[in-house]
Amino acid sequence: MRALISAAPFLLVVKNSRFYAELLGAESSEAARTLLGTQRTKYPDASHVIHAMVVGPTGGVLGCSDDGEPAGTAGRPVLEVLKGSGITNVLLTVTRWFGGTKLGTGGLVKAYGDAAKGVLATAVSREIIPMTHFAFTLPYPLIESGKRLLREFGFVIQAEDYLAGGDALEGEIPSEHAEALTRRLADISRGQIDLMRK
Repeated sequence: MRALISAAPFLLVVKNSRFYAELLGAESSEAARTLLGTQRTKYPDASHVIHAMVVGPTGGVLGCSDDGEPAGTAGRPVLEVLKGSGITNVLLTVTRWFGGTKLGTGGLVKAYGDAAKGVLATAVSREIIPMTHFAFTLPYPLIESGKRLLREFGFVIQAEDYLAGGDALEGEIPSEHAEALTRRLADISRGQIDLMRK
């Protein structure tokens, strides 16, 4: 699965109807519902604000709505496109302003699907990899060599505090490197560094 970094809105015009697609990060179904409410408030003059969401580490929580469009013509095609992207923890909304010409069920499916494809084409995402969270203190004599080692292993420092005993660090590392980092830090500190998994 992949995590969303950014996406640009995408506008599609079909027979004077405007379909405005947006891809937004949502860490849970509750967050997605809150965002959907915001989207509906943002576009009070829209005919429909349909949505699809994929949430969870494996993308197992799915949802969609046609928001008044004929059943199966809006939310479902958008959800299918979104599932195919491999991106999780996202809400995709397509806001429609009716242009005066009915598109028919086939036309709606195509328009909503194309709008979803358009916004996904702008998406920047990254692969989700399992991470292990650690907290520990680097003794003062080992700060420079310890931080160099942390960089080698891809450790991301999320919090840092200089204490009397050294540099207290908290952060995460790709889980595949966790055991090797633990061994290397034990080696350079002769067992003085106690890594606590969180």
